[in-house]
Amino acid sequence: MTTLQSVPALGTHPASGSLPSRAETREQLSKATYDLLVIGGGILGISTAWHAAQSGLRVALVDAGDFAGATSSASSKLLHGGLRYLQTGAVKLVAENHFERRAVSRQVAPHLANPLTFYLPVYKGGPHGAAKLGAGVFAYSALSAFGDGVGHVISPSRAARDVPELRTDNLKAVAVYGDDQMNDARMALMTVRAAVDAGAVVLNHAAVTGLRFTKGRVTGAELEDRQDGSEFGVNARLVLNATGPWVDHLRKLEDPASAPSIRLSKGAHLVLKRTRPWKAALATPIDKYRITFALPWEDMLLLGTTDEEYEGDPADVAVTEKDTAQILDEAAFSVRDQQLSRDLITYSFAGLRVLPGGPGDTSKAKRETVVTEGRGGMLSVAGGKWTTFRHIGRTVMNKLAELPGHPLGEDMEPMARLPKKVPLPGIANPNAVAHRLLVDGGTPGPRMPADTARHLATHYGSLAFDIARLANENSALAERIHPDAPEIWAQVAYARDREWAETADDVLRRRTTLTIRGLATDGIRARVEDMLADGR
Repeated sequence: MTTLQSVPALGTHPASGSLPSRAETREQLSKATYDLLVIGGGILGISTAWHAAQSGLRVALVDAGDFAGATSSASSKLLHGGLRYLQTGAVKLVAENHFERRAVSRQVAPHLANPLTFYLPVYKGGPHGAAKLGAGVFAYSALSAFGDGVGHVISPSRAARDVPELRTDNLKAVAVYGDDQMNDARMALMTVRAAVDAGAVVLNHAAVTGLRFTKGRVTGAELEDRQDGSEFGVNARLVLNATGPWVDHLRKLEDPASAPSIRLSKGAHLVLKRTRPWKAALATPIDKYRITFALPWEDMLLLGTTDEEYEGDPADVAVTEKDTAQILDEAAFSVRDQQLSRDLITYSFAGLRVLPGGPGDTSKAKRETVVTEGRGGMLSVAGGKWTTFRHIGRTVMNKLAELPGHPLGEDMEPMARLPKKVPLPGIANPNAVAHRLLVDGGTPGPRMPADTARHLATHYGSLAFDIARLANENSALAERIHPDAPEIWAQVAYARDREWAETADDVLRRRTTLTIRGLATDGIRARVEDMLADGR
């Protein structure tokens, strides 16, 4: 019988399509001259690399940590039009956000996005009245061409049936609207895979230690592989700084005299076990501008978020006791006390929003994308929001095409001529995938549990069949990683060999949900590390 410790890398199978080794990738990066080197593997850099590779450019992408290892996996997990933007009259922005949201959830990644009904409770003495919010959700749904139904108002008793922990004291009415939800880390990984499928060369855990210059122009970067300490370099005709909260750090390497271009806002979240099932999410107004969310997500409850200026080292961002107290206090406006017990908290996380530099309250600042060109010709891009990640990638590419002197060549395929809604890998109807896994997934072994089939279908799409195949070939890989989670050990092997997982955190925090469920025990972490080591 094959054990977990003896599971070979998928590359030993001639038709595996396994990833090249880190040494092979480093050699590939160091021997070529790339049209575009993207530094930063958050969703903004990943999307740009994907679109650049689609346009025919030779693209390299590196990140000092894991792909989506920072802010891009610390979001509120929403694809949304931005209901609060209606407050400021940004009607066009909401419509554009809805267009992108629908494109991702309907055509690009229906296997990774889930429709989610939102209840917006109206309490006596609250910042908004029922008539105003009713009109607001109607307008919001109209800007989405009523694709999620018509925004309307329901009674407190009707809402309480779907959200059993809804606080009904002084509840006057509940406004209803629709948006979408995702697992942000999984969406980012599938976009990395799409970029690689289009020809990009990628490497995570590779930190920039310096920039390369030719006649005063930035023409590449010096890097260190954080897994083994080896040093190498990458040459490129153009370098894009997409390092998110670290964008000004890299700009200083280009020009020590460069002035700050951004400011940071911290957003913290809590993950709790649910006391009862929720069929809708809560979006509760705290004041005129801010909303606190209570979201059913990954069989858990996600609460947040905060919004305060952050001036420390981005690497040190963390959830404080003050953050926890604020999130629980604000959730208590609409959620019953028994659901807000600290004993139910399984995980907390914080990310940094990148905002344009300037004065004012960060909660009112626009989530716009800023593109600047440095003295050495390095482009820096920062800001934006998850919902519009495809649009940001196209915007950056259009900017690159318009650069004086056409450093990327005049034969680059323009964005306007490329398909508008290229799907991410694994695209499939998740219900059909789950059904197939239940019917066929246990052949010739035991039948796959329904929760595992559903989880694989909604996190991998049709690629779930590759994981089921691993489980069928090795019964040890068909076992659950933890009895209280749907994931199986085949996902660890798959993360190691097909999804660039290098550390236990890569696997447990971003490629599976063990960490956010509070189930990443020392024993499980050790077994994951053993499997990762076996593949090297």
